[in-house]
Amino acid sequence: MGAAISESILTGLSIFVGILCEEIPHELGDFAILLSSGMSPKQAAIVNFFSASTCYLGMVVGLFIGDLTSSNTFVFAFGTGMFLYISIFNILVEINSNLEEALEINYQKGLKTFTVQNFGIVSGIVILFLLAKFEASQHNFFTHLSTTWIP
Repeated sequence: MGAAISESILTGLSIFVGILCEEIPHELGDFAILLSSGMSPKQAAIVNFFSASTCYLGMVVGLFIGDLTSSNTFVFAFGTGMFLYISIFNILVEINSNLEEALEINYQKGLKTFTVQNFGIVSGIVILFLLAKFEASQHNFFTHLSTTWIP
């Protein structure tokens, strides 16, 4: 995200929205795991906060690398590769096991689980597609906004 912000505010905002769509369910899942391991909600929140706060270090490194290099393409490729790795090897395995558990209960519950899971995946793809498709109009909007509202 730091490299994206050093590229442009619009690129940083687009990356922020994508990361936010991934991180909210991820952090909620981590919180649920900590609670199920026997921690109190307060302990789980503190541990989850400290583990998530390392992202600020990553943002500083991204800003530093973004200022050093003339092209942030490699930083974006590395970050995208990390997110793809996380989704393919962690999230999809969990999705598959949840679907198998639902299908063991009955076919209707399995179909409902499959539909909800795929709705989430497709809606994420559509949001990112729309961000990419309307990037120029977003850029014009944010340029107008920054010249009008920010002194």
